[in-house]
Amino acid sequence: MADSSFDVVSKVDKMEADNALNQAQKEVAQRYDFKNVGASIEWSGEKVLMKASSEERVKAILEVFESKLIKRGISLRSLDAGEPFPSGKEFRIEASMKNGIAQDDAKKINKLIRDEAPKSVKSQIQGDELRVSSKSRDDLQSTMALLKGADLDVALQFINFR
Repeated sequence: MADSSFDVVSKVDKMEADNALNQAQKEVAQRYDFKNVGASIEWSGEKVLMKASSEERVKAILEVFESKLIKRGISLRSLDAGEPFPSGKEFRIEASMKNGIAQDDAKKINKLIRDEAPKSVKSQIQGDELRVSSKSRDDLQSTMALLKGADLDVALQFINFR
């Protein structure tokens, strides 16, 4: 019998992120505490740029955006937000969405699978994703549960379960 396998990836649905950003823009435009403080949130290339007149306001915009991401089903582990920094008379935060599993994170996941998953399970790094294979589908499902329960710095999705 052929091995069963699945891929472990870390991808953000660009449309869902865009929808979350649009919802955050609407809320920032309507909320009273954001009036007359130059508050805005928008795409700036691949990054999300948040601006406001004070550090507290720009952090509040980030919180609004995070709440919209959660409602759209995007993990906050996928959001890489920087610290507020002054730029002229306003404060800014730049945030980016993480796509792909970094090499060191992939090695940590690989080691976790080797140490704690059932012995029949094998994993290999393929670029920015991991292929996990085994003869037993039950072992693969227990490996998925192990990875879901692990405290990792990346948001993981499981695709191509065969």
